Amino acid sequence: MGEMRIAALYSFNGGAEAVDKRYPKLLSEVKDIIGLIDSERYKTKRSKEKTKRGRILYSPKQLNKAFKREFGKKKWETLRVKCDYPTQFYVQGYAPSKLNRGSFREMDFVKDRLGIEVQFGKYSFMVYNVAAKMTIFHRLGYIDVGIEIVPVKAFASKMSSGVSYFEQFVWDLEKRGIADIDIPVLIIGIDSSNE
Repeated sequence: MGEMRIAALYSFNGGAEAVDKRYPKLLSEVKDIIGLIDSERYKTKRSKEKTKRGRILYSPKQLNKAFKREFGKKKWETLRVKCDYPTQFYVQGYAPSKLNRGSFREMDFVKDRLGIEVQFGKYSFMVYNVAAKMTIFHRLGYIDVGIEIVPVKAFASKMSSGVSYFEQFVWDLEKRGIADIDIPVLIIGIDSSNE
């Protein structure tokens, strides 16, 4: 059994304090959910990469499904918002053929105005989640505070190349600083307890 565990915490713009103060019960739920994920069940991806050929790696796709299942059991909901893209900026004579079909933004999990993103993908998605998506969902009136769950470097190294990790993410957030529009976000770095 390889339960997931919290390996690192980073408070972006007072995120840890905001979550502790406003959402102690939901934070406890999040911690429970992380501990319920048996990471060893998702070590199923045989690598075809040159540097990891033949190794069995953790499957980010399967880990995401496991988190979705466990958050769903606790009544966390995925929130999808339709995008109505502006058209007044097109130059005269330009007419796109498929404007606004199926365009949306989605937050992985929302409950009582706390938004959560679980990210086992490329670095740009982590930055987008905290620096843009959570701000957008806040401005739309859906969330007040966020949590971003990401792997620490030791865990990410046992996935496909290109999966980003907590340490890199925090370094960049520290160097970027906080903008006036940023909301409080708790960044949680996770690892397998077997590692």
